[in-house]
Amino acid sequence: MEEAVLFGDEDELNRQDGVVKKISHPYVAFFHIVFRSAAIATYLFCGWFSDSFVTSFVFVTLLLSADFWTVKNITGRLLAGLRWWNYVDDDGTSHWIFESKKCENYAAVLNPHEIRIFWMGLVICPVFWALFFVVALFSLKLKWMLLVLIALALNGANLYGYVKCNFGANAKLTTTTSDFVKSQVLKNAVNLMNLQSNSSNENQSGTTRLSNVI
Repeated sequence: MEEAVLFGDEDELNRQDGVVKKISHPYVAFFHIVFRSAAIATYLFCGWFSDSFVTSFVFVTLLLSADFWTVKNITGRLLAGLRWWNYVDDDGTSHWIFESKKCENYAAVLNPHEIRIFWMGLVICPVFWALFFVVALFSLKLKWMLLVLIALALNGANLYGYVKCNFGANAKLTTTTSDFVKSQVLKNAVNLMNLQSNSSNENQSGTTRLSNVI
């Protein structure tokens, strides 16, 4: 049974007699760019092929989801030696972990061209989505604004995660994030119950007035 390779140790498999082999991931670099570029292109030119907003929404969302998963789980680790992830402990507390490879010959192990491609794709695409948000906002295209917000959320999550990995490895967002999310969910649930209660009271009062009139 083969042992699992720990994060940051897979490059040791490429060493022979202390010499680091040249590492290249052309397919990984390709898919790092293609999904997010395809999402932007589909958003811009979907009207040429279909007048259905739902069809365009589904295709762009699928491409954004594929990009998010690929960048988070594959390209960040292989191209830049970075990884961020989350786990929930036995107490139900959510922990966010940001990791960076630690090796003496870091520059030799990772391809600088691939690192450049990784960061360019990671930074430039959210800038495009931010511009699309401004355009949708001023043109009052609210349905497209929702799609742009989804894109900003997914792209922004990876950007934030990898910036955190690069400049603050092993940093954690623990109970503060968890408590904030829980409080927001509870607040929204209470507001929803209040709205339902008010709606029910209005319906009952309306029924009473109608019966009095009859």
